[in-house]
Amino acid sequence: MSEDSGDKSELPSEKRLLQAIENGQIPKSQEIQTVGVIFGGMWALQTYGGSIWRDMNHVFSGVLEHMHDTKLDSDSLPALASKSVLVVMGCTAPVVVATAGAGLAIGALQNRFNLSSDLMSPKWSRLNPVAGFGKILSTRSIFTAGLNILKLGIIGLFSWSKIESILNDPIFHSAVDTARIATFLATTCASLATQMLMCLTVLAACDYGYQVWKMSKDLMMTKFEVKEESKQTESNPLMKGEMRKRRSRMKSFRAQLEDVSKADVVLTNPTHLAIALWYDKESMGAPKIVAKARGFNAVRIREEAKANQIPIIENKPLARMLFKYGRVDGEVPFQLYSAIAEIMAYVYRINRFRYHSQGRPVTARR
Repeated sequence: MSEDSGDKSELPSEKRLLQAIENGQIPKSQEIQTVGVIFGGMWALQTYGGSIWRDMNHVFSGVLEHMHDTKLDSDSLPALASKSVLVVMGCTAPVVVATAGAGLAIGALQNRFNLSSDLMSPKWSRLNPVAGFGKILSTRSIFTAGLNILKLGIIGLFSWSKIESILNDPIFHSAVDTARIATFLATTCASLATQMLMCLTVLAACDYGYQVWKMSKDLMMTKFEVKEESKQTESNPLMKGEMRKRRSRMKSFRAQLEDVSKADVVLTNPTHLAIALWYDKESMGAPKIVAKARGFNAVRIREEAKANQIPIIENKPLARMLFKYGRVDGEVPFQLYSAIAEIMAYVYRINRFRYHSQGRPVTARR
């Protein structure tokens, strides 16, 4: 068996992941889209349902009151039709806007706001009936069909139990006015929709988890693909230059780490930044920064300082200023001389024996 046809046992590289995102290969769940649309519609009805009901009640009451004297002819029908369309649009606009906005927002979030030109460009291969038939019998299509059947079954089960409780409501066995019926219908529909939304949310979470797993499995690479991508990366002059820069930076930090052993003090932020200072009275006009780093490298500087019994002092403002404006192997900015002098004097005072043992003169401050 050839190497390029081996099992996909390697995790996808960063380059492959970026290419997948550019091509629109991102885990997406239609169930999450459905949940977002239903939630948007329910929010719109909950927020604007009262005003929609009042507007419709006003319009229909006016129509019924004046039905006996309304003339229906070729001149009045267009005006009535346009008025009816405006009324319907005004009543449905909040729901339409909310559902459309929720659908677009969920879609954009799932796509990570990525507009893939590859998906938008026409591809005649998508019209191939053989490929389409193969997709119908694919694992993803079978799972989607099973999920839809499960969704319908759960919704039907919850709907039936709710309908049974609705049929036993006293409203069906007593005389009530129209307002009570309207309230009953509104609360019943809201309760039923809430239960359906909860079921769909659970199904959407399961579906999205499956899509993430399926996408990560599809993007896995063979060892041959990893080797080929590594060769292409190394042969790219831009990538080679970037790699050289990274190696240079790493070498520079290793040299800094070696110089920490001769530092007098290490200033911290307290965990994100570390700056090592060294001062030789005989050869320097001001203390010099021998090492500075942030993040994990800052931890390494602190560990090296502890190993060499170098004092570590927390001073957030001073550490930030030194890290921002100071440079390695350069003297500290003159604006910070006073603050640095106080810290150095304190360090010399509490570590007098260490510096005397190194043959360095230390003058006590009074």
